[in-house]
Amino acid sequence: MTPQQFQHAVLAWYDRHGRKDLPWQRDITPYRVWVSEIMLQQTQVNAVIPYYERFMASFPTLEHLATAPLDDVLAHWSGLGYYARARNLHKCAQTLVNDYAGEFPRDVNALAELPGIGRSTAGAIASISMGLKAPILDGNVKRVLARFRAIDGWPGRTAVANQLWQLAETYTPDQRGNHYTQAMMDLGATICTRSRPRCGECPLAENCSAHAQGNPQNYPGKKPSRDKPVRSTTLLFLEHNGEIYLEQRPPSGIWGGLWSPPQLDKNGDAEASAQQWLEARNLRPQEIQALPPLRHTFTHFHLDITPLWIQLAKVPQLVAESGGGWYKLRQLNRPRAAQELGLPAPVVKLAKQLLALQAPLLAPCTAD
Repeated sequence: MTPQQFQHAVLAWYDRHGRKDLPWQRDITPYRVWVSEIMLQQTQVNAVIPYYERFMASFPTLEHLATAPLDDVLAHWSGLGYYARARNLHKCAQTLVNDYAGEFPRDVNALAELPGIGRSTAGAIASISMGLKAPILDGNVKRVLARFRAIDGWPGRTAVANQLWQLAETYTPDQRGNHYTQAMMDLGATICTRSRPRCGECPLAENCSAHAQGNPQNYPGKKPSRDKPVRSTTLLFLEHNGEIYLEQRPPSGIWGGLWSPPQLDKNGDAEASAQQWLEARNLRPQEIQALPPLRHTFTHFHLDITPLWIQLAKVPQLVAESGGGWYKLRQLNRPRAAQELGLPAPVVKLAKQLLALQAPLLAPCTAD
C-alpha cells in the first residue's frame, strides 16, 4: 500500500465516519486546539468535553488564561489529574503573551519548545489550526501505525519511537492534513482500540500486518512491567465548628497548587505523628478518629492515605495566619467543589466519607 493509498483510505473513512462536531472543532483557533490537545493527553474525549467547555467559558482567550491566577486554572483542572499539564498550560500562555505578542508561532519546532507542548502536540496545533503539514504521534496514532506495520517493541523506547515517527512523516499528506490528523486520532480512539479492535470496520485492515497475523492486540508492545511502589501518607481533617481546614500545596509534586488538608509523611503510628504535629502548633484536639483508609493510584505509584478526623475546640491565631483557610464540610461536598475550590479527587472522596460518617456529630452548618 503506497503512502498515497494509505492517505486516501484514511481520508475517505474520515469523510464518512470521522468526528466533526467536537467542541474544539468549532471556531477553530490555535488556542482552542492547544487547550484541547493538552486536556486530551492521558484523558478520553468524553471525559474531557465538560471540562473543556467550562475552561473555555472561564478563559475564552489566550490573554484571559495568561492573566488568570494559577489557583483558578488549577481549580478548573481538578478532576482531570496530571496537574503539571495545567501549570504548564498557564506558563505557556504567559510565555506566548510576553514573548510572542499573544500569537502562536507558525513553526512546529518553535511550538514544540513551548512549555508543556512537545513534538506531537505541536504537530496537532500546526496541522489542525494552521493548515501546516505536520505529523503527530499521540497514543492513538502510535497504535494504528504500530499495528499497520507490525512494529515490535514498546514505543517508549527511542528506537521504536523513531520508527513510528518515520512512518508518521511518510503517511502525512501535503493536502487536508487537518482532516488526516483528526482521522488518525479518531481511528485509534474508536476503531483501532487498545482492546477488542474493530478490524472489520477499519479502512486499513486489508493491508494491516497485525490484522493479517491475527494478533493486533500484541501491538504496540507493552511497557516492561514493574510493580508500582507504595507510599503512605496521613491527611489531617481538622474540624472546628463544622468547618475543615485546607492549605495550598507546593507548586510542584503531587496535587501541586491544589488545596488539601495538612499532609504528614506516614512514619510509624499515624495518630502519634498527628499528636506531635498538633502540639507543635498549640492545637488541642477534643477527639481524633481514624477514617477508613483510601488507596489512590498515580501513574508511577500507589498512595495509601490514612485520614484522621480531628475535632478542635479552639483555633489559635497561628493557624489562621498560616496561609490556609476554613471551609464548611458541606461546601466540600457540593457537586462542583473540586472545580470551584481546586481540590484533589481523593480529598473530595474523603470529605464525602467524613460527611456521611460524622454529619450527626458536626456543628450545624448554615447556608454556604
